[in-house]
Amino acid sequence: MLFTTATFVALYLPIVLIGYYLLGCRSETWAAAWLFAASTFFYGYWMPEFTLLLLGSIGVNFTLGQRIGQSRTRPRRLFGRPVASLWLIAGIAFNLGLLAYFKYANFFVDNLNALGFDWDIGRVILPIGISFYSFTQIAFLVDTWHGKVREFRPVHYGLFVTYFPHLVAGPVLHHAQMMPQFGNPAVYRFNGAHFMAGVAIFVIGLFKKVVLADGVAPYADAIFVPADGGVVPSSGEAWLAALAYTLQLYFDFSGYSDMAIGLSWMFNIRLPFNFNSPYQATSISDFWRRWHISLSTFLRDYLYVPLGGNRRGPARRYANLAATMVLGGLWHGASWSFVLWGALHGAYLMVNHAFRAMTDRLGWTAGLDRSRAFAVVAWGLTMLSVVGAWVFFRAQSLEGALRMLWAMSGLAPEGEGPGLLLWNAGLDGAVGAGWCLLLGAAAALLPNSNAIGERVLAWFRTARDARVAGGTAALVVAVLLVVLNGARDSVSAFIYFNF
Repeated sequence: MLFTTATFVALYLPIVLIGYYLLGCRSETWAAAWLFAASTFFYGYWMPEFTLLLLGSIGVNFTLGQRIGQSRTRPRRLFGRPVASLWLIAGIAFNLGLLAYFKYANFFVDNLNALGFDWDIGRVILPIGISFYSFTQIAFLVDTWHGKVREFRPVHYGLFVTYFPHLVAGPVLHHAQMMPQFGNPAVYRFNGAHFMAGVAIFVIGLFKKVVLADGVAPYADAIFVPADGGVVPSSGEAWLAALAYTLQLYFDFSGYSDMAIGLSWMFNIRLPFNFNSPYQATSISDFWRRWHISLSTFLRDYLYVPLGGNRRGPARRYANLAATMVLGGLWHGASWSFVLWGALHGAYLMVNHAFRAMTDRLGWTAGLDRSRAFAVVAWGLTMLSVVGAWVFFRAQSLEGALRMLWAMSGLAPEGEGPGLLLWNAGLDGAVGAGWCLLLGAAAALLPNSNAIGERVLAWFRTARDARVAGGTAALVVAVLLVVLNGARDSVSAFIYFNF
């Protein structure tokens, strides 16, 4: 069930909201249980065969979390190690084991067979959302081991993991972000300002996905698909496709995140913002502080820092950066393209930190930070690096990515004539360039959804008339966008559903 469909907007969401607030008037536990059940149904609507896997994962992790918490209050040792640490290791191994099998088994076997083996395990189907709910629960176990988790209510934990706005494409949540909200009685009472502001933010995300991301997507698909099939595009087509995908990905994923935040506001629940104008970044470090913030934070706190972070000298710091980004790339998908994408960003970060260390030594940092010209050049280099790396992210094969980069370099022959692939797809390159210029300007210059959302929420809190008028307008726009989406030949899923 997609957020962009009439089934979700006109049927699922109203039923869940009405049940949530009616039960919330009587019992907070019943309301939380209702939302837990509705979220489980939402997941089962997508992939009913994997609902038991999700619930089993929740049951195992909740039990292990309890064991870790109890072992901390009654310290014991086994095999020379604290029992709590052993439970934590078991929990991490369980989650990574599930992820390894369902996400990487095909990749592992295919690579072995390419080396001459003859293994056949069938084709393992990837359950939607397993990357997100696995990381969410690993964070829960580690936080419990650190003594940061105090509440172990089964209904709240189940809701924390399955909560439908974030379940299949994030953000990656922390236990401490959600449990205080689930324990707050006000969350289960209808709030007009929160509801109307949530509708407005949902509409912004819906517009990003249905109009912007889906509008520019054909210009990426028309070039990347033939490139994966063996065709070398012209230089102009390759650049247009790379830019189109760069913007499609941003407006698709940030649109999903906005919709998730808006849906949560309707339930009086606040999810963390996941984007902060990443295409306005002036360095790769700045980019990763702004892009997919919840994943960046997870990788920093649960991988980079435990590896040693920057505490063991420059060489170890660069090695930790490289390892973190390679594993972050592999988290996105089981292919060498994702590994190379992560490795590229790891290399970018190493160069970024080395350059920063050099300017610090030379005393140039303060002057460069004040320079407008340097900011423009830094932004341009950052975006060039990001666009080039996105080619590996989008291509379905390593060979296809290399063909795209070869064409973008200007060194590839243009034997079939520039513009032919777009022409074959019935697309106009000038229109595609216009899309890229418009969306690029919006991403680089306009305020982000986080700032807009807070202003919208403050506005809806001011007066009842404002809430009614604004909320009605937002609902009308939402209906129109859903109708527009439904009128297409096919409804596109969100890109991050594949991860």
